[in-house]
Amino acid sequence: MSYQKKAISIDERQAKSTAWALTFADVVTLLLTFFVLLLVMLNDAEKSINVIIDKLLDQTYEEMIKDLKSDEIMVERETKGIKITLRGNLFKSASSEIDTKYFPIIDKMGNILNRSDLINIQNKDEYNSLLDIIKKRGLELNVEVRCEGHTDDAKLPRGSVYPSNWELSAARSLNLVKIMNKNALMPEKYFSAMGYGEFRPIVDIQPQLNFREKQEARAANRRVEIYLDAFITQKYIKKNNV
Repeated sequence: MSYQKKAISIDERQAKSTAWALTFADVVTLLLTFFVLLLVMLNDAEKSINVIIDKLLDQTYEEMIKDLKSDEIMVERETKGIKITLRGNLFKSASSEIDTKYFPIIDKMGNILNRSDLINIQNKDEYNSLLDIIKKRGLELNVEVRCEGHTDDAKLPRGSVYPSNWELSAARSLNLVKIMNKNALMPEKYFSAMGYGEFRPIVDIQPQLNFREKQEARAANRRVEIYLDAFITQKYIKKNNV
């Protein structure tokens, strides 16, 4: 009889000794579930933010398609934003000076950007809740207008202001950005300019091409590409040095 009681007490002690482990496992499971749900909520929030940004880009894209009708302009909707390609003789030969006949087109682009909800989102009451979500999650909305200049592979004439097509394409891009910035009445922080010279052609100049075909290929390669991009990034917080 005493042996039976002793056996029961051992079982009880074993049960008590493992009870904490079961409780601990339950707590860990609950915490894991909580963090999974939190992660899903955060991901859903970021997806919602990206959906709204895409809609704002769509609005700007539709307006550009409607207002920028020209054989020398191509507007494309890309994954991250909008791409505008300006072709033709936008600039004078071997110069960064823009032909005045293109000024109305540049004015239209600036005006579209100026009244775009995407650019003016900070001043629109209907987007306050979106901006609050972005801020609370330590994120920030980045909007940029990036201009990329491209030339053909023809050598610059002797005595040119620019030593190479690389510098020429950069100067052209910068000049266009300055005019767009002035017309759009937007802060300079939104704009960037860069030049690629002849190194990113859209049509390769093959040796077997005749003179007319080479001229057409070079004309296609002479272009300026403007990108309107909007994206969310983690906000950088500067830490004080200890």
